[in-house]
Amino acid sequence: MEKSGDAQSCQSKSEEDIPKSSPFDFVIKQFQGKKSPGKRKEQPSAIQKFFSGFGKSEGKERQETEETEINNCKADDQSEKEDLTVEDESSQLISEAESPSGEQRFNQFMQKLGKEPNSKNLDLNNCALSAADVAELASLLPFLPELEEISLSWNGCVGGTLRTLTTQLHHVNLLKVLRLNNCRLSAEDVTSLGEAFEIVPQLEELDLSWNSNIGGKLSLLTKKLRKGCKIKLLKMTDCNLTAKDGESLAETLTVLPNLEVLDLSINKHIGCSMKVIAQDLKNVPGLKELNLHMCGLKQDGLQSLDTALQHLTALRKLDISCNKEIGGGFKDATAHLASLKNLQVLDLHQCCVTEEDMAALSQVIPLLSSLQELNLSWNKNIGVSSDPLLGRLRFLPKLKSVAISNCGLGEDSFSSLAEAALHLPELEILDLSWNKCVGGNLKLLLGALKLATEIRVLRLSSCNLVAEDLALLTLLSRDSHLTRLRKLDLSYNNNVSDEGWMFFCQGLALFKELSELDVSLRPSSCRACGTWFSELLAALTKLPALAEVGMQRWVLSESQHKQLEGFNQDNKRNVRFDC
Repeated sequence: MEKSGDAQSCQSKSEEDIPKSSPFDFVIKQFQGKKSPGKRKEQPSAIQKFFSGFGKSEGKERQETEETEINNCKADDQSEKEDLTVEDESSQLISEAESPSGEQRFNQFMQKLGKEPNSKNLDLNNCALSAADVAELASLLPFLPELEEISLSWNGCVGGTLRTLTTQLHHVNLLKVLRLNNCRLSAEDVTSLGEAFEIVPQLEELDLSWNSNIGGKLSLLTKKLRKGCKIKLLKMTDCNLTAKDGESLAETLTVLPNLEVLDLSINKHIGCSMKVIAQDLKNVPGLKELNLHMCGLKQDGLQSLDTALQHLTALRKLDISCNKEIGGGFKDATAHLASLKNLQVLDLHQCCVTEEDMAALSQVIPLLSSLQELNLSWNKNIGVSSDPLLGRLRFLPKLKSVAISNCGLGEDSFSSLAEAALHLPELEILDLSWNKCVGGNLKLLLGALKLATEIRVLRLSSCNLVAEDLALLTLLSRDSHLTRLRKLDLSYNNNVSDEGWMFFCQGLALFKELSELDVSLRPSSCRACGTWFSELLAALTKLPALAEVGMQRWVLSESQHKQLEGFNQDNKRNVRFDC
């Protein structure tokens, strides 16, 4: 309301100036009853209006005054609306300025988890994510249109909450990689993931390894895959897959023409459906890696797999290791193995290979002209077989890694291997561990070790080595051989004397690139550490790359303990001593 004092002031004017019957009384009454709407546009006063039109008739004057008043009210209302609109817009702008943008929210979220923000690669592996974190992440996906990789592995709380995330995946339709290792996925999670395939058409890599609840429920996922799917990599290590899951997978191979990597390792029951899977492997002719490690394969499954190999000419890696029941089956299942001209990695360790198998493999393996890695470890019949497989490795000059650990090598078979190694100039990794005949005979490898200028890893654990063998290694280093050696495993060789260790440690500094050294004793033994320990520490000061030394079961004296405790601090190093 306007102040009543204004009206009283108007009424106090003399009757000579304002007649009682004047229309001005009506104007005054209108002003007295009018509420103030706030800030108004300034208008001429009623008195000014009255005097400016004094000569008009009362009726006409009353009419004009009323019309003017109505127009003024309309103008006031319009002004009030405009003011309120401006005020609302200002409040909205202030609110928006105060609220963080999507990018800021994403950066804050990543910083909270101790990760660097990356709009294309979301790496949240092993971040102890909670269900709330997963929900927050889902709300951020609309702000990440360029996202190509999501890695949530080793976050157990993701299980049971995946639908929250998958319903938002349409915002990241450029997604190519999804890793959900060890997330405790449930049946509902598997279902929601299957439903999301349609909204991530660019997906190329899917890793669901170490989710045991997938077992028996794989069809919830695979039945959603459609023809033309772009998936190139599918990993399901240790998912407790059943024979029924194997059948579901086999059906899925028909819609995965681009598949290049298939990893079904550590699924002990899926071997029962290998016949069905093998029949449909012809639908993935571009397959480059097939991992069937510890899948419960049997001899009939191995034969079916061999038949399928004729369709997999692009295969580069084949791992059928730790399938003990296929032992004895190679003699009838190597017909198509030789056709794998692009094969670079063959892993047959712990397959209970028989002498008959050796006869078949010795004919086929030397024909794999592209082979770079061969693992025959833990097949004890390899060492006693009369078939010359090890000697025929000379026909594989591209070999970079040879693992023949615990193969029961005798002097003859070791000698054949040593001779073949002369023709392996690119050799980088040699594992002869757990072959007792190596002890005292390491000199047979002298020529090969001189030629192997690229060798980086040498494993001689539990080989019955003696001081003479360690002296040979030292002399090789003094002659500028083994200069690129990075890992040297001499563990479990209890027969080496203190003098042998002393001579070795005095020349250890010549292995300039060495990063790991293991001289541990066997688990069932212990022994006082000799004076060579000081020589070892002195050598380590000259080996800047060395980060780990295995010394289990060596008993240190009090003074040696003090030397060890002060080594890193005194030399500004961070060497890990496993004592």
